[in-house]
Amino acid sequence: MPIERKNYTALGNPVGPYVHAVKCNGMLHVSGLTAFGSAAQGRSMAEQAAMIFQQMATIAAQEGCTLAALVKVTIFVTKLDELDSLREVLFKAYGENLPASSLVQVAALFSPEISIEIEAVLCVE
Repeated sequence: MPIERKNYTALGNPVGPYVHAVKCNGMLHVSGLTAFGSAAQGRSMAEQAAMIFQQMATIAAQEGCTLAALVKVTIFVTKLDELDSLREVLFKAYGENLPASSLVQVAALFSPEISIEIEAVLCVE
């Protein structure tokens, strides 16, 4: 079973000891994505989430699929008071293709300007 460790030039270089995604057995495991370094950094959680899903869509397109291929999403947030606006972004990104999902509140992420991080698994066969 071959394992491919992948980086996507459109996302820039990872800022730590990881790759953007690992592909194995038709599944693409995407590392946690944030709005760090983008225009959405420091903005609302919804704006950051929209940027993250743009990144995710870029990855999906480079793998020959769309966000409809999402099978599992794990979302880490630093606060719960913006969930209504976050849900709007999620429903727009998912459309009719709802993935399995988890939402976890954390004390902090790696930068105080980042309020959300999303990791995902896509079926890319």
